[in-house]
Amino acid sequence: MILVTGATGTIGRHLVGILGEMGAPFRALVRDEAGGRALGCEFVVGDLDEPASVVAALDGVDRLLLNSGGALPVAGPQPMVRQQTAAIDAAAAAGMSHLVKVSAWRPAPEAKLSVRAHWEIEQHLASSDVPWSLLRPTGYMQNFFTGEGGFAAADAVSGPYGAGRVAYIDARDIAACAAALLTGAHGTGGTGGTGRAYPLTGPEALTHAEIAAKLGVPFHDQPPAEAATQLRARGLPDWFVDDLLWLYADLAAGNLSEVTTTVHDLTGRPPRTFDAFLAARG
Repeated sequence: MILVTGATGTIGRHLVGILGEMGAPFRALVRDEAGGRALGCEFVVGDLDEPASVVAALDGVDRLLLNSGGALPVAGPQPMVRQQTAAIDAAAAAGMSHLVKVSAWRPAPEAKLSVRAHWEIEQHLASSDVPWSLLRPTGYMQNFFTGEGGFAAADAVSGPYGAGRVAYIDARDIAACAAALLTGAHGTGGTGGTGRAYPLTGPEALTHAEIAAKLGVPFHDQPPAEAATQLRARGLPDWFVDDLLWLYADLAAGNLSEVTTTVHDLTGRPPRTFDAFLAARG
């Protein structure tokens, strides 16, 4: 039995659909009954902020997809660190046979925002007794419709992106890789297993100007100072704005431009292009 956390989110809702089509036994962890009913699958109500509810949700479960929200503009440790480390401890106590964690592209101790938080969680997971796999995706294509801080807002792509290329990935491909690892249905590469980190990308690295053209909106390459002023005008604290500028600089430097074959290796099919992602949205 598989437990899917973040089941109503960008990745989780696609994973629920894939596992259902595969006929794999699973249940979804949701915050309320309405969310569970909307998924149309077996579910249990709980919250990663309530460790006892996670322990209860793990009853009868031997595999776990660990996924939750990213960085928040709050001082001190990110809540995700506390939530996920507690879930890892519960998984260890339950004798989990495989935990698949959705992480971030190249997490490191010197990173900022959720990238640093994911590094902290990975260290805790590596020191646990739980067999694990890590999915390390680049940015999600979906963020151009749901994200903030410079993605496609106000009918434009605006931010200090420069000419840096990013190999954005469709969240459906991340879900497909998670399903392959959780069920053992690995693709043609035969690369599945525990104790490994899997770098996930789309099939092409695009500039944000190219992405804006595909979206049919203008591209505004802002100076960092201008972007900082707009972010502060939204009420974001100075330290959070500074961290966001670090993220923008990482993108502009092309540090997320590498293209990998991991999606094909795990699923047996290539990842979706940005054009295919847009076409699927209708």
